[in-house]
Amino acid sequence: MLFSIGPAQGDHHPAARVALGLFLPLLILTVMGRLDLAIFANFSAFTGIYGRNEPHRMRLVTQARAGLLMFAVLLAATLLARLSPGGVLDPWMSVAATTVVAWACSVIAGLKHLRPAGSLFYIFAFAAVASVPHQPPLWEAVLTSLLTIALCLGIGLLSRVRASHRTPLSWKELARVRRIRVAPAERRMVWIESVGYIVAPAIAGSAATVVGQSMGFGHNYWAMVAAVVPLVGQTTRHRVTRGLQRVFGTVVGLAVLGAIVALRPEPWVMVILIALCQFGAELLITRQYFLAQVCVTPLALLSTLLVAPVAPGALLHDRFIDTVIGAAVGLLVVLAPAAFRRLAGASRA
Repeated sequence: MLFSIGPAQGDHHPAARVALGLFLPLLILTVMGRLDLAIFANFSAFTGIYGRNEPHRMRLVTQARAGLLMFAVLLAATLLARLSPGGVLDPWMSVAATTVVAWACSVIAGLKHLRPAGSLFYIFAFAAVASVPHQPPLWEAVLTSLLTIALCLGIGLLSRVRASHRTPLSWKELARVRRIRVAPAERRMVWIESVGYIVAPAIAGSAATVVGQSMGFGHNYWAMVAAVVPLVGQTTRHRVTRGLQRVFGTVVGLAVLGAIVALRPEPWVMVILIALCQFGAELLITRQYFLAQVCVTPLALLSTLLVAPVAPGALLHDRFIDTVIGAAVGLLVVLAPAAFRRLAGASRA
């Protein structure tokens, strides 16, 4: 259901791990006065989102895979930005490159059984970093990313300190869980579903670019991120519900963000709020996607304001329009196969 909420299943444990993996690097960078590196720490901390309910040995392998893939995406994004004329990536080039990343990461995530499924986080990370106009020194960006990923891996193992939460962890077991067997039918389904990660981001990004250029705003990648949200789900109804929850949650989240920015919080306060929003998002993400989006929206925009302060009103405006465009495209991509099958059945009848 659109606004129903599932039962709690110890969600505060993974939520605390993920929030801590994000809070510590951002706090250190704030104290050091290096908020230009915060975007690399922010996205590298997504490593902790993966393998949330797996035993420690499986979680370590899963998070290592997800972290290495995220590092590769961030490295590709910052190199592309540095090689672009004037250090700024053209909006249409951004759409094309992000679409390739969306497709490739969806295939890798499917074949490597990464959960959460899909390439949403990688799309967001690649496009956001590639759009930063003034990139920090490469070695500092690389070091920040690797240290954050290593921190998240360590936090993922932290609960083994308590005997009641301890699960087996040995090199033999790690070698065993590294091997993933993908059945031919599953492999075929991964490749089929990857088509949606080409069509939806490409159309949404193109539409957002055209609308943005005509109305004078940017952030077309927010539409691409919103477009892939409905692609994850077991049924068409579930996918449509996720798309609608994305829009409704964004609207409420923008209202929350408006109240926050009206107080003009200091950077260290913003870091605390970002960690709290991350905790709330992970606490609710598997139970109620609408409420999770209420936390995700201020989380994403506070992270943007922390790195590159801009007019908050413009961000709220861009986020709403891009989300509506992306969600609409995603829903159309989800519903198109079912509509095609009905038309084909009607024509045969």
